[in-house]
Amino acid sequence: MASAAIFSSLRRQRSPTLEAFLAPVDLTDVGLLQTLTALSSELISAYSGKRLPFYQRKNCKSLLRKIQVFSVLLECLLENNKNRSRGSSDLPFTAFLCFKELYLLLYRSKILLDYCSHSSKLWLLLQNHSISGHFHDLNQEISTLLDVFPLKDLKNLPEDVREQVELLKKQARKSQLFVDKHDEMLRLKLFSFLNEFENGGVPDYAQLYSFFVEKLGICNPRSCRVEIEFLEEQIVNHEGDIEPTSSVLNGFVALMRYCRFLLFGFEEDDMGLRLGKHKKTKRGLISQEIAETFISVPKDFCCPISLDLMRDPVIVATGQTYDRASISRWMEEGHCTCPKTGQLLDHTRLVPNRALRNLIMHWCAARKIPYDPLESGDPCVECFPSASPSRAALEANKATAALLIKQLENGTQIAKTVAAREIRLLAKTGKENRAYIAEAGAIPHLKNLLSSPDAVAQENSVTAMLNLSIFDKNKGRIIDEVGCLALIVGVLRFGHTTEARENAAATLFSLSAVHDYKRQIAKEDGAVEALAGLLREGSPRGKKDAVTALFNLSTHTDNCARMIESGAVTALVGALGSEGVAEEAAGALALIVRQQVGATAVGNEEMAVAGLIAMMRCGTPRGKENAVAALLELCRGGGAAATERVLKAPSLASLLQTLLFTGTKRARRKAASLARVFQRCEHASVHYNSGFGVGYAFAGNSAAARDSTFPGDVSVSMSISVPVL
Repeated sequence: MASAAIFSSLRRQRSPTLEAFLAPVDLTDVGLLQTLTALSSELISAYSGKRLPFYQRKNCKSLLRKIQVFSVLLECLLENNKNRSRGSSDLPFTAFLCFKELYLLLYRSKILLDYCSHSSKLWLLLQNHSISGHFHDLNQEISTLLDVFPLKDLKNLPEDVREQVELLKKQARKSQLFVDKHDEMLRLKLFSFLNEFENGGVPDYAQLYSFFVEKLGICNPRSCRVEIEFLEEQIVNHEGDIEPTSSVLNGFVALMRYCRFLLFGFEEDDMGLRLGKHKKTKRGLISQEIAETFISVPKDFCCPISLDLMRDPVIVATGQTYDRASISRWMEEGHCTCPKTGQLLDHTRLVPNRALRNLIMHWCAARKIPYDPLESGDPCVECFPSASPSRAALEANKATAALLIKQLENGTQIAKTVAAREIRLLAKTGKENRAYIAEAGAIPHLKNLLSSPDAVAQENSVTAMLNLSIFDKNKGRIIDEVGCLALIVGVLRFGHTTEARENAAATLFSLSAVHDYKRQIAKEDGAVEALAGLLREGSPRGKKDAVTALFNLSTHTDNCARMIESGAVTALVGALGSEGVAEEAAGALALIVRQQVGATAVGNEEMAVAGLIAMMRCGTPRGKENAVAALLELCRGGGAAATERVLKAPSLASLLQTLLFTGTKRARRKAASLARVFQRCEHASVHYNSGFGVGYAFAGNSAAARDSTFPGDVSVSMSISVPVL
């Protein structure tokens, strides 16, 4: 039926009202007639004259004429029943049932007419056949309704009204699908522009102007923006059985974006370029996409060396899997053992782990996380297919990028701001877009806007830089651009807006995914200090960007001293109590305390142990894992004072006991190791009277639990069975 198809289409815009599905059940005959009369009159008045939709005008007029006949019939019946007693009527029961069906039909007509009025012009052209089919379905329903309508049983009905209904009945039976030829010609012309891009050409300016401005009435940048946003909404909510496909719709979005700048230039302030009018766009950036999913990345997808999501997983001689770049660097440094197991490597061959790479790719795709597998010269490396955009979309976007970069280079300040914003949006999706925008030379010009006194220009340029940095090759281009990293750090420290500072932090996070850049970023004057400040005082999103960037920087051993002297360690300890960032903060601290100087610094933080204990109590599984790992390394490298502070922590015994049996595999292993550290401490306290002031009894797998108490400020008794892992 028409209703199902109409509702399916309309759900992409808004939910239909309940009346579209249910006929009234509590109305009398007169009440139903009054309701139908009001509804039909409303439709006729709403779409009379010039208020008709831009397209499907003939189908709309035909449907409204039919509704007018029903309106005349309803008014006559209502007039005939006006003088009867309240609520009574001589309306036959069959007619009453038909009018209830008419109620549903009028509401479906209203939905279809509204849909044609509020949809974009391009979308109506693309859906020309489908929408024409919806009108034809309504005509068929009208014909069916009139076939069973008891017109002869209606008394006191004027003859002219009866004749109009009879004529409508005959016309409805003969009605056929009508597709407006003019609209169809416009649709075919629209596809011809896309085909021209598909074949490697560029449509003629005069033809584009004639089509979009003169024929479609898209006369200004704002109209272009409305068309683009409507098509993008259809792509997001696209259903597999709807034509055209998402790739074709992406092509029309690219075509419309190209026409917006080719036909209307860059000077128009159509997007609220001043701060007071600047409309915040929906966040779909790496700062949100990756940072929000950071805590849930499966451990098996992360390289044991870099702790980053593996781009090119390979298997070494011991059967362990590492990211190719990390294990290659390990071997180049002269190591001949497996980093994870310590076993001697029989050979240095690296075998691609295709199965794991495939799992990572699909996991990222399911969560819409950007994932660009690194290219490899190994012919055995599998190439995974992905849903790539059409060539037409790529070529149209390339043509648009050329216009934008030209304005970045030579345009006015307003034109540069508009161009930066559009590059920001264009680089938001698709590695192809990010690749050719950078190849065309956008990064040097965006760099110049990072120091702009205009807040919107700065915000758009740093966010464009962030989006470009998602593509791995662009990370090198940004780092190699002289002064670019310093300017990004400058935005982080002194940016005009909060969003600019947060996106600068997210850019550093993205760049720090490359191991070789982590040290360079940390050495940049003020970078780590600014990240620490954002972690202490930023918004929830800013804290997330800052803590993930600090975590990445912590994975490089050379950055430990910088993390300490810049105050990052103190900020990370403080973040242990902040919801949303505590897990990554604990992870960063677990990395820092691996070095003795880091363990000492963390041990000197008064709230470090208490914060990690709280994480073990209330954190996520991975948070608990990070917390117990940090406490273990703190005991190993932080000295006697740090060990004593951990030993005296309240409730640690029960927390370790719980973690040994309910934690993740790594958490159980770390908890068992920490328990053994306490065993040695207890043994030392018994034989050497070291005076930790806490008694612990740890039973092995077959040993009986025992309690012991030592004099001191705190007396704790616990028995833990340490499982063999």
